[in-house]
This record gives sequence, structure tokens and C-alpha cells, in this order.
Amino acid sequence: MAQPTWLHDVMGAYTNILVHDIFSPPVASRNYAYTSIAAYEAARHLNPDYVSLGGQLNGLSAVPEPEKGKEYCYELAALKAMLTTGKKFIFSENDFSAFEKSMMEKVDQLQIPKDVHDRSIAYGEAVAKHIMSWADGDNYKQSRSFSKFTIDLKNPSRWRTTPPAFMDAIEPHWNQIRPMSLDSAGQYKPIPHTPFDTTANSPFMKEAMEVYNTGKNLTEEQNLIANYWDCNPYKLNVTGHAMHATKKITPGGHWMSITRIAGIKANSDFVTTAYSYAITSIALFDGFISCWDEKFRSNLIRPESVINQYIDEDWQPLLQTPPFPEYTSGHSVISAASAVALASVYGENFAFIDSTEVRFGLPVREFPSFEAACQEAAISRLYGGIHYQPAITNGVDQGKKIGNHILNTIRFKK
Repeated sequence: MAQPTWLHDVMGAYTNILVHDIFSPPVASRNYAYTSIAAYEAARHLNPDYVSLGGQLNGLSAVPEPEKGKEYCYELAALKAMLTTGKKFIFSENDFSAFEKSMMEKVDQLQIPKDVHDRSIAYGEAVAKHIMSWADGDNYKQSRSFSKFTIDLKNPSRWRTTPPAFMDAIEPHWNQIRPMSLDSAGQYKPIPHTPFDTTANSPFMKEAMEVYNTGKNLTEEQNLIANYWDCNPYKLNVTGHAMHATKKITPGGHWMSITRIAGIKANSDFVTTAYSYAITSIALFDGFISCWDEKFRSNLIRPESVINQYIDEDWQPLLQTPPFPEYTSGHSVISAASAVALASVYGENFAFIDSTEVRFGLPVREFPSFEAACQEAAISRLYGGIHYQPAITNGVDQGKKIGNHILNTIRFKK
């Protein structure tokens, strides 16, 4: 019998590919969203209470329907839709194709009648084709040729590159990607950040000093929390003059893993599992668009740069500063949006044990709710030395608004 584990297995393999291919957090969220929605659109036919997202998500026209009166294995159709769509967005296609082959060997063991099998595969492919065509219209391809971000070194408040890699800004035009539920990238524009002011005891410098002092006096638990939620796919290890990269999961990948953990704990059926991946990935996708819109609008300098220039030239944050402007905190926005989405599926007080980072040598962490995990992910950025407090607090608020917007505007059930 087909199981929700199919969806979990595909998502796990997909995350491994995204880590290997080093997709940036915003781009990874795009990969997750289209792949998850394709699976949902095929799986929803398992339960008549679920409805299509066609005509609801921006630019998504009516999704192909199965042929009336014909028998389908919708789990197989969803599996095929997910695999086909996911493959479109990655570089390591051969690795994913090998995984697909192993999954289809599991399907063969179910001995689904040939006509049902072939019809289900064809339907999954039709759904995937429709979703991939929709994805082609989101401005991603066009944005690959947009101009690089220009650093304004004449303005001391503006973002500049940070050690050790001094990377260019990542995805400065991400606000031009078509959102899924938002009417525009700036729909939930946060309140402005604290005005840049390097005068001693100014509100801004107090925020910088908070980052500095927190970093110098971290408890063992705070250190663990910072590293647990680092989720930096660009982490570089520096030894003398040599640098080598450590491939890590993205923040969105961490929340997709939490979605998996919740689904398994709740013993969710196939369609609920597909629904949970879809709504969480939409929250991630729109969360990154909203956050990146503000990041490159406010273009605020990172704590590391301020502290090194005005407070202590030798200070280093616990974590490596990610290569994009400070305000708001991406972790805060997407964690809050995801927590709202997941709570709508599994409840406000759904306790879980998060084992996402075990593969990266970190212990499991227990959370009484998705909200608690969100708050920890958010404050971890202060402990890590890479965000001022307002980016965290206002980022969580921004993310919650996006999550609630999705709940209020996108209908998954009749």
C-alpha cells in the first residue's frame, strides 16, 4: 500500500540534492514550493474535502483534472508529479534520477494494475507539466541576468561584504519574483529599522553593543542554539590561508524537515502530508520574497561591520555573517510564517523533537510548539552575532502576518 513515507522520502532526498548543489535560501524555497504544490495537486483527489490551488495562487490557472470514471493511484500520481517537478530546478539531475528509479522499484512491489499505473503516471506528469509552466512565469529566469548589487561605500549605514569570503550580495532582485499569495513583495513591509547613528549611546549603537556584549558572554546553551539554527549553505572553514566550504541545510530546508517530523509524529495520511508540505513551502516562498524586499530596500549594515569599525576591530561573531543586508532577519520571517502554517495543520501546541541537525553533528532539540521553535530560531541570530534585536522582533511580526495572510486568502479545503 502507498504510504505518506513516499512524500517524506522524496523531500529528504530533495533536501540532500539542494544541500549538495548549494542553492541559496531564497532559491531553495522556490524549489521546495513548486515541488510541494505539484505533489499536493495530484494527491488532493484522495480526499474530496481538498480543493485545487488553481485560480488561488498568483498566475496558477486551472490544474489538469483526472479523467472521470477512471481508476487512479493518486499516491503514485503525486509521487511522479513531485519527482518530475523537483528535477526541473536542480543541477544534480542524475543523482535525483537514480533516486527516482529506486522509488519506482518500491512502487512496482505494490503490483498496481498496469492500466492504473500508467494512467496515474501520466496524470502526475500532466500536473508536473502544468506546475512547471506556471513556474516559468515567475520572473526567476529573467532575474538571472539582472545587474549585480552595487555597494554604496560612501554611505556608512549601507551593507558591505563581510569576512571570511566577502561574497557578493545574494539575490538582490528577489523582490521581483512573483509571490504566490501576496499581492506584492511589499505588502507586509515592516516598520523601519532604528536610524543609523554611531554617536555613543544612540539607540542604534545600543543595539550594536547588545550584539557585541551578547557575543562576548554567551552561555553554553546560547552557543548551541546559535549553531543549531545556523543553516548557512555558504559556511566557510578557515585554516591559515586555506578555506573549504561546509555544505549545510538552508533555513527553509530546516522547516521542511520539521514538517516531515510533525507529519510522522501525527501519523498523517497521504493527502494531509502533501497539504502540510504545500502550505509550509508557500509560507517559505512568500516569506523570503517579503524579507528580501525589505533587506535590499533598507540596505542596512551588519553588526560585524559596525562593531569592527566603531567598537572592537578584533571582534568576530560566533556565526559567519550571511552575504546580504541585515534588516529584517530572514530566519525570523520564514520561521514565523512556517510556524503559523504548520500550526494551522497540526495545532498550536504540537510538541515535537527536532532531529534535523543530527546529521551535522548537533543534538536533537525538543519544542512544545512550532511557535517556540520559531522564537528560538529568531533569537539564535542575536546569539550568533549577525542581527540586531529589531530585525528579529520585527521579522517575526512580518512572518506572522504573511502566515496569517496565507491562512486567510488561500483555501485548501472546502
